[in-house]
Amino acid sequence: MGFLRSGVSAIVLAALLASCGGGGSGGGSGTVVQPGSATPTPTASSCSLRARQDWLLATMREWYLFPETLPANLDPGGYTTADAYLDALTATARAQGRDRYFTYLTSITQETAYYNSGSSAGFGFRLSSDGNGVTVTESFEGSSALQAGIDRGAQILAIGTSSADLRDVTSIYAAQGSAGITDALGPSTAGTTRVLRVRDPDGTVRIVTLAKTDYALTPVSSRYGAQILTDPNGGGRVGYVNLRTFINTADPALRAAFASFKAQGIDKVIVDLRYNGGGLVAIAELFGDLLGGARASSDVFSFTSFRPEKSANDSTRNFMPQPEAIAPTRIAFIGTRATASASELVINGMIPYFHANLGLIGTNTYGKPVGQVAIDRSDCDDRLRVIAFATQNANRQGGYFNGLAGNVEASCSAADDVTHPLGDVREASVKAALDFVAGRSCSPIGGISAAAAPRELLTPARPNTAQREVPGLF
Repeated sequence: MGFLRSGVSAIVLAALLASCGGGGSGGGSGTVVQPGSATPTPTASSCSLRARQDWLLATMREWYLFPETLPANLDPGGYTTADAYLDALTATARAQGRDRYFTYLTSITQETAYYNSGSSAGFGFRLSSDGNGVTVTESFEGSSALQAGIDRGAQILAIGTSSADLRDVTSIYAAQGSAGITDALGPSTAGTTRVLRVRDPDGTVRIVTLAKTDYALTPVSSRYGAQILTDPNGGGRVGYVNLRTFINTADPALRAAFASFKAQGIDKVIVDLRYNGGGLVAIAELFGDLLGGARASSDVFSFTSFRPEKSANDSTRNFMPQPEAIAPTRIAFIGTRATASASELVINGMIPYFHANLGLIGTNTYGKPVGQVAIDRSDCDDRLRVIAFATQNANRQGGYFNGLAGNVEASCSAADDVTHPLGDVREASVKAALDFVAGRSCSPIGGISAAAAPRELLTPARPNTAQREVPGLF
């Protein structure tokens, strides 16, 4: 669940703020490079396991936000992969709830493709589970899943490589748990084919053959991502925007949505971030600007703080006027335990200015008030996303590792209702959001427990970049 700041040294900070990886030089043999640069060519000379482990340790000691948690001595010889060694380095912070696999190793090439255009390979649906069955919560435009008519509310009953070896999902769960489901769906490689038994929302059961394809994920759905809703209970017209992920192509989509809201005089907004795992800080800041039409350029959106040795990178981000910005009187943010990182940054940044006119609708959020910088070892196609900074809002509120339910002044408990489309006024969370912006009563979200909602989005043990930012993606 990413939250990516493109800033690592005072010299290059200004150039880095617009992207997720940044540019310029870093310490040791690693560099900080800007996504979009030439595709690296891995070589064997400096990419042995021990060389990569040594690089990870040196980089962590230089940049990690929680250096006191790093082991004084950790023999890399006991670990057969770089990922396993990194997990061991972050184990103490993870046990403290401060780094729940937020620090990770990924591919420069893969990450660049995703953040620039949402490019990934898969069936193109988002899956959730109640621990026994698998339900489609969303399908993406241009994907093989949606082309096959598989969309929100459909249930995956069985998975196989052919119709002859279909295994019931309940049997897979009983034998292997959720890991068995992710394994059965196969690798995130274009051309991977699976046969599924699917029950559509109308009760029809059918056998479907799907192939994973390369497609560009649309951050704001062309079907329901931005629209004007009419409150059936007389609350008037309300702007609705659903952002799936914070990537570069979200910029024009968000601007178009808010330009439409502004042209139609919309002053109440529902922001649906229920499945949004985060992404680029620059897009989060733009989102805040578009909601902040009443804000002065002297008003603070967020403070960013690095560890003391890196304090030269600390920054304050004020609101910046945007021609499409609106000045809402009430905002309802729809969230779940999958709402993380850059999504939480937007919500937290607006709290000081809206107080009880801002509501969190649904359930508590994930709890990630920290973010990563990218440190690259280009000859190995290695990018270390290391937790290096924390954020706070204008009131210096941060540290919400247990989620934002304890920070917001108003909330409404609501279910994620897969029996209705996203953006439908009948869907439970949208209905509760309409109640909130209209001033009608609701039941608040209870407590700030880190316990997950009953239905969770499926996530592989080693998610790729797209799966980190779009939880449940396959």
